[in-house]
Amino acid sequence: MSLPALPFVPEAVIFDMDGLMLDSERAMLRSWTAAAAETGRDIDPSQWLRMVGHGDAVCLTILEERMSAVQARELMARCQALYEMEMEAGLPLRPGVLELLQWLAQRGIRCGVATSTHRPRAPRKLQAAGLADYFDAIATGNDVTKSKPAPDIYLLAAQRLGVAPARCLALEDSPTGVRAALAAGMHAVQVPDLVAPDEEVRAWGHTIIASLHDVRDMLERRLAA
Repeated sequence: MSLPALPFVPEAVIFDMDGLMLDSERAMLRSWTAAAAETGRDIDPSQWLRMVGHGDAVCLTILEERMSAVQARELMARCQALYEMEMEAGLPLRPGVLELLQWLAQRGIRCGVATSTHRPRAPRKLQAAGLADYFDAIATGNDVTKSKPAPDIYLLAAQRLGVAPARCLALEDSPTGVRAALAAGMHAVQVPDLVAPDEEVRAWGHTIIASLHDVRDMLERRLAA
C-alpha cells in the first residue's frame, strides 16, 4: 500500500510518548490488571483500553463508574507502584522510533514531546529509554491545566520549540492524542497501538499508518520532492 504524502516539510516533529515511542501501554495494562486482582476488583479488560491516552483525572473518572472514589484512588496508587517496577526494569521501544529520531537529528529538524505523563516520571522514562537527548522541548501532563484531548499540551510543546503549530507534525497512537493535535492546528499522523481507529476516528481525515518506519519514509519522500 502506498503511503500518503505529507503536505509540507515540518519545522518540528512533536511525539507522544506512551504507546508511540515506548511500548508502555502494555506494561500499564499489566499493572492495572495485577492491581485489580490484588484488590479484588473484577474489571473487564475493555475498561483498561478506555484509559489509553488519558491522564490520571480521566482514568479516575472511568474507574469511579465501577467503584467509589476512595477505592479508585487506592487502585490507581497500587497500579502506579507496579508500573514503576516495570519502568525501572526498562520499557522497550516501539518499532522505528530510534531510527526516526536519528534521521530527524541528522537533518536538523527540531523534536518535542507532548505527553500526558507527569514530571518527573516523563523525563525519567525518556532518559531510561536512551531517548532524552533527541528532544529540544518536553511538555508534560502537569505543565497544563487541560489534558488531552484539549490542545493545550501540543500548543505548549510548539511554543517551547519556537515553531508555529501549523508547521509542526504531530505523531500519536491514540484517538485522544490525535484530537488534541488536530485541535492545536497541527498535521497529525496516527500510528495505532492497542486502540485501533474506528470509523468515527477515521472520519477526522488525518493520516493513519502502520509504523514509525512509515513516518520516516513519508518525510524522505517529501524532502526529495
